Amino acid sequence: MKKHLFLFVFVSGIFLSGCSKDEIIEEPVPTPPETGENPEEIPEETPDEALSINFFPSETPAFMVDAGATAETVALFYNLKAISYSKFIVGQQDAFSSFYNNNDGFSDMKKLTGSDPGMLGSDFMFITDDQNNGEANNWFYQQEQLIKEKTIEAYDKGMVNIFCWHLREPYEGDDFYTSEMTAFQKENAFKSILPGGANHDYYKQKLQKVAEFAKGLKGTDGSVIPIIFRPFHEFDKDFFWWGAPYSTPQEFISLWRFTVEYLRDDLGVNNILYAFSPDNSYSTTTSYLQRYPGDEYVDIVGMDNYGDLANQQGANLAAANQKLKVVSDLAEERVKIPGFTETGYFVSSGTTLASNFYSNNLYQVLTDNEINIGFMMFWQNSADSYTVPAPGTDGADDFMDFVEKDKTWLLDDMPDIYDLPEDNNA
Repeated sequence: MKKHLFLFVFVSGIFLSGCSKDEIIEEPVPTPPETGENPEEIPEETPDEALSINFFPSETPAFMVDAGATAETVALFYNLKAISYSKFIVGQQDAFSSFYNNNDGFSDMKKLTGSDPGMLGSDFMFITDDQNNGEANNWFYQQEQLIKEKTIEAYDKGMVNIFCWHLREPYEGDDFYTSEMTAFQKENAFKSILPGGANHDYYKQKLQKVAEFAKGLKGTDGSVIPIIFRPFHEFDKDFFWWGAPYSTPQEFISLWRFTVEYLRDDLGVNNILYAFSPDNSYSTTTSYLQRYPGDEYVDIVGMDNYGDLANQQGANLAAANQKLKVVSDLAEERVKIPGFTETGYFVSSGTTLASNFYSNNLYQVLTDNEINIGFMMFWQNSADSYTVPAPGTDGADDFMDFVEKDKTWLLDDMPDIYDLPEDNNA
């Protein structure tokens, strides 16, 4: 059964915090003086005077990329923002379709903890592949249908859906890693899909496929399913063809803005939150914002970071925390949702996991220095490695300690993320 979201909003003398909607805590009302004199009028607090979340639910669209977003998408934005002040949702990429040792069935997180993750990560890669011809016997189309099925399942359970996009380069349509591309492809792929570029129409066709898929996502309640979309992730590095060495900041910004405007304005997609998620190469707010397309084009500010957590002695944890602090502070300043959009440590037969990697190292990164983060995402498990332990594997007990921490939320902990409360929380 879905629970109602408890939020940090002050209205009419009632303060809702860490309790269910049925456990409202009333703030004490000052006693009027007994002198017979009229007490001074006590001004009603506005949201930003009272609490960290500084807007009412009804005001949410004004802070979003898409002011005409669906009701469920508006609720998702507001609730993720509200959650970030006290909790963070724990998610995993391909949790319903990729398992350690190919042990399918329940998600590996549910096998261990008894609960599914609170977020499901998916990828537009196969959906937009050149070889996806939309026919029932086509492998790529079958993957599209599987992803759609899992996205609907996640929504129906009350989870959040987030999509990355390993878009293949536009000349041959085969690769996304620059290590597998020719020098010409690396130098020209990104520039070619800019407006006026040789492959711009090709890129528009891929966005049309993204739009068709996104608009076709319907839950069993009949609602269009909101998704988080983080295009061009890890763009500050050089291993993807959309990486920083292959475009100027202005070219990157131009394409990001075109992408948003084409999906929202031309193709009428109103169920997307847009996430900006570089990798970990920045260290300051200035460097983080070098390719930032503007507040009007971003709903979520995030960071992907594997490298700073790779050292199992914890040598780089403070650096990782500081980078996440940049994200947290920007989200507060600009009214965005803060997220740790990808992370994890890949445990395999050739690696050694610190005994407290999850409950200490990772949790320290996520919580030190009064960081606010709405969600964090582990990458997928696979046949021979994992970022989320399965039962009986190294780190399983420590992961249980991690998910039992005060701030971590799995699906079973979550309220109804798609319900926007009334301004008065009545």
